[in-house]
Amino acid sequence: MKKKKSSRADLIFNIINYTVFGIFTLLCVYPFYYLIINTISANDLSANGSIIFWPKGMHFENYIEVLKLKGLMPAALISLGRTVLGTACTVLASSFLGFAFTQQYLWKRKVWYRILVASMYFNAGLIPMYLTMNTLHLTNNFFVYIIPVIVQPFNIILVKTYVESLPISLQEAAEIDGAGVMTVFLKVILPTSTPILATIAIFSAVGQWNSFQDTLIYITDQKLYSLQYLLYQYINQANSLATMIRSSGGGTAVDMAALATRQTPTSIRMTVSVIVVLPILFVYPIFQRYFVKGIMIGSVKG
Repeated sequence: MKKKKSSRADLIFNIINYTVFGIFTLLCVYPFYYLIINTISANDLSANGSIIFWPKGMHFENYIEVLKLKGLMPAALISLGRTVLGTACTVLASSFLGFAFTQQYLWKRKVWYRILVASMYFNAGLIPMYLTMNTLHLTNNFFVYIIPVIVQPFNIILVKTYVESLPISLQEAAEIDGAGVMTVFLKVILPTSTPILATIAIFSAVGQWNSFQDTLIYITDQKLYSLQYLLYQYINQANSLATMIRSSGGGTAVDMAALATRQTPTSIRMTVSVIVVLPILFVYPIFQRYFVKGIMIGSVKG
């Protein structure tokens, strides 16, 4: 079979298409690249805005010094723990509730579903939420990061739509063989729902990793500070942190090499930002291949 020849119009369209999306990709990637090259360049050049496209005076002192900051590693463990545990709980709850809302024999199914959808548009507000968390003894408690976000209406709707797009014969065949609700869910629904579950995992993991407001509102115990909350503090206190790191080096002699690696507020902000952002940048591509399929499946009927 002969390959169809591309017309001139198709060629022009492809060139424009690739050019536009190539520029868009560069615009998305450049901010991260800019952060990284500024953290490994001479701090005096970075502070005055001389680093635009290429690193100059490369060194890694910024990372060495920032990793020595008090509380950084415990906060990283808190963020890692809440991301892993929170994502697992959210995915499990969303998958089961989404499956449950597709079952015709669920008591008052439509009523519960409407209440779920309504909760996306109405909430009590910050003060009642804080009072609720305090009454449940979740303030200054690690589980305040997990419990309030387990049930996410949007995620449940995504799973429900996905499950409804699966052939009903799969469940019927399992039930004829004697499978109960949990067996159908664990052995039929979960294995066939990988794209949508991966999509929800992305949403949940990114949300958990980047969240800092819950720490700001509910946590006063420094042992429970998340990495993102420390980033928030470090960015606000970058001037004093830079002074503290410089003074901890000791000595009065200053040469050009020491000047280039001396920490500045700009270098502190950028280095901490890179440390916080990099882990999620590595995780995201793993699930990306499921993302489009998971979002689009079930959106077109017929």
